[in-house]
Amino acid sequence: MLTLLTYPPAFGLFSASPFCVKSALMLQHCGQDWQRSDMLDPRKMPHRKLPVLRTPERLVPDSDQIRDWLEAQGADFDHGLTDVQKAQSRALVRMAEEHLYFQIVLDRWGNDTVWPILRETFFTEIPAMLRKLVSNSIRKSVLRGLEAQGVSRFSKAERTDRIERDLRAISEFLRNSQFLLGEKPTSADMSVGPMLAAMRATPAETSLTRRIKQDRLLNSYVDRMQQAIPLS
Repeated sequence: MLTLLTYPPAFGLFSASPFCVKSALMLQHCGQDWQRSDMLDPRKMPHRKLPVLRTPERLVPDSDQIRDWLEAQGADFDHGLTDVQKAQSRALVRMAEEHLYFQIVLDRWGNDTVWPILRETFFTEIPAMLRKLVSNSIRKSVLRGLEAQGVSRFSKAERTDRIERDLRAISEFLRNSQFLLGEKPTSADMSVGPMLAAMRATPAETSLTRRIKQDRLLNSYVDRMQQAIPLS
């Protein structure tokens, strides 16, 4: 049996990480026999992050490489799509994972209202006496990474504008179909859907959570994705 090494459930989702959710959706969609194994500290994993898929032969790190492995076993996440649609799918995935994702991370780790909730969710394995000290150090490291990546260098108004353009682009794909590229979920949905769900599920009210919850099209799409490929 395959085992998905993943961050635990959080905020009403299969995992706080949209990449772990993406991998679970792919496994579920292609009918693999799999189970989850939760962990909070991925430092011993190949890329020092999750998700990781344990197969009979090896550990497969990273959601993209997990997809490659599953497709090598015969999975087809984009069945029936044209070459142009597959190219659009690739662009949607990259937009979600290389731009929207960092907006979510900043909305969680950089928000003083959200941070105490994250600390008590993600760092429960650290003894209570040390938890605040250690977690604050990790938080500073994450925020330095966001500064290096660039997202935190923009003003809030500039970030909002950039997010809005992405969300409008996603919405255009959903105006005339149930999912991004048709009436059934494809690989693009398995990336974009979890990203929007994570944005909506941040455990305090922020401008991003409100943006998704108040958008009937996007909010219903997130619900539809969760119903189309249910994760226990």
